[in-house]
Order: sequence, then C-alpha cells, then structure tokens
Amino acid sequence: MFDTGAVPVAAPVPVPDLAALRLLGDRVRPLAGAGERTLAVPPPLADLLPHRGLQRGSTVATTGTVASTLALALAGPTTRAGSWAAVVGLHRLGLVAAAELGVDLERVLLVAEPAPDAWPATVAALLDAVDVVLVRPARPVGVSVQRRLTARARDRGSVLLQVGGHLGAWAQAPDLVVAGTTATWVGLGQGHGRLRGRQVEVAVSGRRGADRPRRALLWLPGPDGGLAPVEEPARTSPHPHPSPRLASHPDRSGSPVLREVG
Repeated sequence: MFDTGAVPVAAPVPVPDLAALRLLGDRVRPLAGAGERTLAVPPPLADLLPHRGLQRGSTVATTGTVASTLALALAGPTTRAGSWAAVVGLHRLGLVAAAELGVDLERVLLVAEPAPDAWPATVAALLDAVDVVLVRPARPVGVSVQRRLTARARDRGSVLLQVGGHLGAWAQAPDLVVAGTTATWVGLGQGHGRLRGRQVEVAVSGRRGADRPRRALLWLPGPDGGLAPVEEPARTSPHPHPSPRLASHPDRSGSPVLREVG
C-alpha cells in the first residue's frame, strides 16, 4: 500500500452533466435524513478527532506523504455503513489500497476531473447526493465558491474531504487537518527481510474543538494490513543479579574477614 504511484483498478467514468449527477444523486441519496451528527471513522483515528468522527457539514484535509491513505481510512467506515462516497479526479488513487482499508468500492462514485469552470457545480451536486466527497482542487478556490460549497455541505450534512495537495488552494482553512507527519517502514534489516508495516505519526489540528493538536503513532498499514495504534513496548523491571551473601570469620589477628558463601 503506497501513496505514490498507485495503480487504479478502474478508470474514472467521464464527467456527467449536472442533470445526470442530480439524477444519480436522487438514486443514491439516503431516504432518511442524517440523524447522526458525525460519520464514523476507524477507532485509532476517532481517538484523535474532537468529535470522535467526521462532523457532518465540515471541511477536512489530509496532508503529508500518507495523505491518500489517511483519506481512504477516514472514508472507509462511512461506505461500510451503507452510505456513499464520491471521488472527483484523483485518477491515481489506488482502489486496491482503498479496499484493504475497508472502503466498500460498490458505494464509491468515480468522477473524472471536470473542466475548471464546471468543478464547483460538480462538487456541489455530489455534496448534495453523497456523504463524503474526496477532492483535490487543481486551481485556487475563491472565497465565494468555497462559501457555496461549505453551505451545501452544511445543508446536506455531507463532508468535503481534500486529499493531499496544497491547503493554500482554499481561500479559508479547513475545519480539520489530519496530517501524516512522519512515516517509517518496518521489517527490513541490513539488506534482507521484508516490509511488515508502516508506522505513521498522525497529528490532528484545526478548528471545531481541535485547537490543541493531538498526535498518535499508528500502524498504517500494520502487519495484518489494517490500521491500528502502535503499542508501546512493555516496560519490564530489571532483575539485578543477586548480590553474594557475605559471612565473616575472624583471622588469626582477631579481625573479621569477609568471604563469599553463595
């Protein structure tokens, strides 16, 4: 599972017109309203998020060398719960890795990168239809466009999730930033062995209760291919060697002499 050079298992579908997107949205939109104010995420990430999930109506960005993996991990439980996610552009997003992270590919819409002038309307239509929309803006997003998109997300209870790229593409910072600050592969020795997993330091910052960054060291992926916290090695109390028992006996001068007896 790598975040660079990922090989997609299927090409994105051509960008449909807005009428087709709205029709598609009517087919996949949940019949019931969003009663829960948060979307579930994997437990190791829930411990870092201020609401223990993705708050509906929010904007989230993943950054760092593992930005794609973090985004897929965040979206996975939503699709497994029966909701839909959409991916706009991101033609190199690895869908094999997505499946390994728990994403239900049967509930993912792949949309090719729209023309720049159609990008805002396409993303808005998808925010109206599905719970999570994964994007990476190819050009700066102005204040008015961002306000329209965030208002649509709040109105529909969906989440706009930026996958990597530059945070400066948006006129205003996202509500949450989930960053993979360092990543270390484990398993290789001096010229031998095989990769067993990758340890990533994940930091969450932003607004909406995340004013103080939270950090954790996670397996992403772990030896079993999943997401899990890195357990600290058990601290064992040192067992000192027993000190020799000493006994004394007098020498010929009458002074005590110490000798080892055990």
